[in-house]
Amino acid sequence: MHLSLFSCAALLASHPYLAASLGVPKQPIEERGEHQNKHLRPVFEKRETAQFANGQPIDGTGKGAPFSGGTNRELDIQNPDNLGRQPTDNGVVVNLKWAFSDSKTRLLNGGWTRTQVVTDLPPSKDIAAAQQHLKKGASRELHWHRVAEWGYVYAGRLRISAVDEDGKNQIDILNVGDIWYFPKGVGHTIQGLEEENEYLLTFDDGAFETTGTTFNLDDWLTHTPKDILAKSFGVNASVFDKLPVTDPYIFPGNISTQSPVSPVGKLEGNSSYVYKLSEKPKPLVPGGGGTLSIVDSRNFPIAKTIASAIVTLKPGALRELHWHPNADEWLYFVKGTAKATAFIGSATARTFDFRAGDTAVFPDNSGHYVENTGKDELVWIEIYKSDRAVDISLTQWLALSPPDVVANTLKVDIEFVRNLKKIKQVIV
Repeated sequence: MHLSLFSCAALLASHPYLAASLGVPKQPIEERGEHQNKHLRPVFEKRETAQFANGQPIDGTGKGAPFSGGTNRELDIQNPDNLGRQPTDNGVVVNLKWAFSDSKTRLLNGGWTRTQVVTDLPPSKDIAAAQQHLKKGASRELHWHRVAEWGYVYAGRLRISAVDEDGKNQIDILNVGDIWYFPKGVGHTIQGLEEENEYLLTFDDGAFETTGTTFNLDDWLTHTPKDILAKSFGVNASVFDKLPVTDPYIFPGNISTQSPVSPVGKLEGNSSYVYKLSEKPKPLVPGGGGTLSIVDSRNFPIAKTIASAIVTLKPGALRELHWHPNADEWLYFVKGTAKATAFIGSATARTFDFRAGDTAVFPDNSGHYVENTGKDELVWIEIYKSDRAVDISLTQWLALSPPDVVANTLKVDIEFVRNLKKIKQVIV
């Protein structure tokens, strides 16, 4: 049988041991002709890597595939845990996160406002919130609410004034980090003192924007007959000829320097509506890694329906695994980046990614943590519809339970349990 030159080459290529016995030099793989079948040469494929950081739902183990249709790549990169990064996530957990950047901003003469209410974040039935900005001299007009208001200054300085049902008043200046609380029904106003001033507001009802929640002074008087106004105030009706037809909400003005003195006294001490957190030291926690400042009815007695905590975490630090037995936890992230997993029972959990301007809610008694995932300090505010901010530490609970029971439950070495810290670490 006579073989062609091509047939001989193919035979030798398919039988390397025959080629070697005949003294034919081994042909490098990269020099072989493209006509060869790929199964005749070894293939070394590059191992797939996870693509969550690039905004793609690919886990690096063969699961997932790239997006081929419409998607917001920037949001996908900011929220890698929405792409399935955590294999411990399971079941269906409703969205527990809302970004103020997704809220409609209302522009006004002298500032702006934007809100987060229950229709934005349905699980947040207890707490609604708003960001407001005031130019220098601008005021949030005189008003009151059927719900309590809690505020926190994070830029500039503010001047607040309020009067209670007994006629006692308070006019005070708040700096960055300071807090106020107005009980439901208390008339008040807020004025900006620096060129730019901004603050967070929270309210103890998620349905804050429903009719009958906020009562603005101009709005009320405009819709009251002038003869009734004149009779009530004891003046001529012409005094009210220039009442604003449209509720201004926020309006420009000059910084007020007047402070009327009430004949029945001031709101101070346990009755004060202001807590000067900026003047308090930041308390370190046993676990290190950050600070936790609790402001509730125990140190701010007037705040009977909204308790709070201001938390800072160093890069890489963790707010330890815990839960809150008495209320939902509503959060506002002031700065930094974070991730948190909410465990809501029945093998159901979901991980979320956060950055400055985000809000969130963890249902009461749901287990969770918060981890600083950035290179800078992480700061957030916790709000509870309660008179106290309380939590139960997972580590402390296990450390103070019978160690043999814990070890048998978790199938871990009993020495691990015996070495758990009995003092709540808070941040590690």
